[in-house]
Amino acid sequence: MKSKLFTLTFLFLSIISFSQKKEKNKQIEYLVENKISSLDIIDSVFRKKREDKDLLEQLVKRSKENAYLEGQFYGSNALGRHYRDRSLFNKSLFQYEKALIISEKIKDTVSEVKVLNAIGSVYRRQDDIRNALNYHQRALDKAIRIKNPTVSIKKSISISQNSIGNIYVSLRQYKLALNEFSKSIITQRELGHQLGLAINYQNIGRANEGLGNLDKALLNYHKSLNYNNKIDSKLGRIICGYRIANILIKQKKYNQALTTVDTVLQAAIKENDKYYLSKTYNALGLAQLHLNKLTASKDNLTTALNIATEFNIQAIIVQANENLALLNDKKKDYKKAYFYYKKAKEEGAKTLNDRNVLYVSELTSKYNKEHSENQIKDLAKKNQIAQLQITRNRNLWIMALSIFALTTVVVFSVSKQKRLKNEKRILSLKQDALRSQMNPHFMFNALNSIKLYIIENDKKKATSYLNKFSKLMRKILEASSIQETTLAEEIETMELYMSIENIRFSNEIDFSVIVDPSLNLESIKIPPLVLQPFLENSLWHGLSSKGKDKKMTIHIHKISSDYIQIDIADNGIGRDAAAKIKAEKSINRKSVGINLTKDRLTNFSKNLINDYSIIYKDLKDENNNALGTKVVIKFPLF
Repeated sequence: MKSKLFTLTFLFLSIISFSQKKEKNKQIEYLVENKISSLDIIDSVFRKKREDKDLLEQLVKRSKENAYLEGQFYGSNALGRHYRDRSLFNKSLFQYEKALIISEKIKDTVSEVKVLNAIGSVYRRQDDIRNALNYHQRALDKAIRIKNPTVSIKKSISISQNSIGNIYVSLRQYKLALNEFSKSIITQRELGHQLGLAINYQNIGRANEGLGNLDKALLNYHKSLNYNNKIDSKLGRIICGYRIANILIKQKKYNQALTTVDTVLQAAIKENDKYYLSKTYNALGLAQLHLNKLTASKDNLTTALNIATEFNIQAIIVQANENLALLNDKKKDYKKAYFYYKKAKEEGAKTLNDRNVLYVSELTSKYNKEHSENQIKDLAKKNQIAQLQITRNRNLWIMALSIFALTTVVVFSVSKQKRLKNEKRILSLKQDALRSQMNPHFMFNALNSIKLYIIENDKKKATSYLNKFSKLMRKILEASSIQETTLAEEIETMELYMSIENIRFSNEIDFSVIVDPSLNLESIKIPPLVLQPFLENSLWHGLSSKGKDKKMTIHIHKISSDYIQIDIADNGIGRDAAAKIKAEKSINRKSVGINLTKDRLTNFSKNLINDYSIIYKDLKDENNNALGTKVVIKFPLF
């Protein structure tokens, strides 16, 4: 009875299977006979059957027999994905390369870009960085040239950027990787592509993990997991599972890590993607190692190493060997520990050295390629525009040239007027400065003082002061023809000026100059005779009305890398008392043009990065009695 029932069941299932196979063959024949060119229509027929390898091979065979290129392309591309997901990388590359050749024949750039990215991902899984970068870069170069890109092309651009970011992660160039991921995720957000967002957040987590930002990495892994749960991506949950477990291990949360990775292990076994399965076993074994479950750890790490070795998953070959070295070190089997450690270092060093060389050469090649292509495109555009404008828009050229010529004349005229105005302003300031320094009061008083020495027959003093006066006059005249002088020259001039003015005060003024020894006054430039008005103000408004013990000091020091400060201080009667005396006089004596000095300083500093400043300070004692006045002048050095 049981035998009959089994036979009937087998016959029933065979009939159903035959019926289904017959239906599938009908679909293939329909596509082949009608040579449906739309890949979207072909995909609608095979979307739920893309894992049926026999069906895809039948599609390729029938399409080839009937020279149906779109069918050949779809079948080869689907077979490439089928083999990639099973870590059969050589078979996958063979199918993808066939699909690439066909996409070029049918001149389908969108499909070509997708296949180039797919081939790059296969090489990337094997840590073949050179080929991975080449194919992803080719995909990106083709995609960005497409005008008015479709949603599909925008996704392809994002995939290329994301994949190049993953290559940078492999090269340990984590900041460059984050830059690529940030560009990729913008597109995924604009498109609302949840799978793309899940992938990008997971990759951003990897880059942050490489930088040691474990909290940021964990946050991004959880964001990725949320998106994978929304779209019910089993593979996405597996990836996030072992990634999160690795972070928890680094945070020494070993029990939590074990629970996390153990949760996704069965799903990884069921999916049977050897690439991600080896990573899951490796994370599981590492968590067990830290929890001293050494037997289980050894089994899982060995499984990870065997899978990685069989399917050429280089990253896990290195990591599993490192972890087995740690395990044997814990077991005090130092011979085996050394064996695995040496193996890990040999594999890791070989890969890393290749990557470092590649990193420099590929980036240089990429830059040169882009630069050359951009130059060619620019020249082509310029040539095309020139031809069109010469043949069709000659009048526009004439008009444009006329406007340009007129604009040039106007700009030149305005510029010339500004320059002449500025030169006139500078000349006016020079003349005003010269008149200020050579005002009649000063010259008359100075000559009268020298005359007094001559009358008193004090030839030595008369000669000395006459020499100083003539030297001062020469410096003032020289200053009128230059825009700047050294601070050393300025101080020498001010000392001459004060020595002559001091004659009228019976040499009662104790004048001194204090300079910071670290300053080189010969290298510091300021406008000539710019300090004189402040000295004159101190003399006439501060010290002239004071009885004895008259002092004036110039203190020069550097306050920062950008500024020097010149303090001019006197112990005169102060500004308040001077203002009262000035108000009581029927005829007020004007000071020597402080406003003019400010104009000169403004003109001098306009071409510098920093500006000057002038601050007046009233010096007072504890009882608010005037002790004098200080002028603080800050000069910019640059």
